[in-house]
Amino acid sequence: MAEPRYRAASKSSPVPMHFQVERDMRERILNGTWKPGQQLPGELELCNLYGVSRTTVRQALAVLVDEGLIVRERGRGSFVRDLTITAGARGLTSFSDEMAARGMRAGARVLSIGLEPSTSEMAQRLRLAAGEALVVVRRVRYANDTPIGIQTAYLPAARFPELERADLNERSLYQYLEERYGVVPAEAVEIFSMTSISGQQAQLLQVSEGACGFHVERLTFDEAKQPFEFVVSILRGDRYRVQLFLRASRRQR
Repeated sequence: MAEPRYRAASKSSPVPMHFQVERDMRERILNGTWKPGQQLPGELELCNLYGVSRTTVRQALAVLVDEGLIVRERGRGSFVRDLTITAGARGLTSFSDEMAARGMRAGARVLSIGLEPSTSEMAQRLRLAAGEALVVVRRVRYANDTPIGIQTAYLPAARFPELERADLNERSLYQYLEERYGVVPAEAVEIFSMTSISGQQAQLLQVSEGACGFHVERLTFDEAKQPFEFVVSILRGDRYRVQLFLRASRRQR
């Protein structure tokens, strides 16, 4: 498929010229016209393509750098940043810490937070009595302002009183639990499976109906090996991947 034509910036438009250039380049990155790792045209070429000055091009590129969409390498040029998050063997971290380790800005938007009675299955996972109250936190998680996943966390209300009143927008849940309740995650078990993203989930994650994704379940334990959190995550398949490193045993070598 041929690359879409460049839209020359219009001086008569009320929209600033650097914003017009920035918007067109952003669309090329997000719709896949410019692939991860691909080098962008040089500054002078961009000036000719958009009919703008070098200062305007540099303003637009600076915004895309700030958004985490491109990286600029001295003496080489600008490159599309790989927005795919690769998970492999790693320590137990929060989503916020995981994004920070990859040089990305983590974000969160709370969809709902409140109290719900535990089902027998959830009570068994968290070693509670059936019907015991849970704090249920539903959030959309972002990396560099791009929606990556939807997380639903279930926590015992008795252990975390008034957690349902917390403002967890743009905040790490694990950090809040440590600061407020002194609870630190020590280990966890995660199970990945494939799923189809549809309905409201597809809208929230900005993917097409039926797009492939990951369904991830995590049971988290504290230092006393007591489970305190069960999380169900729906992750975008085009923005998240799992990488495993395998080693043969001595007998197999």
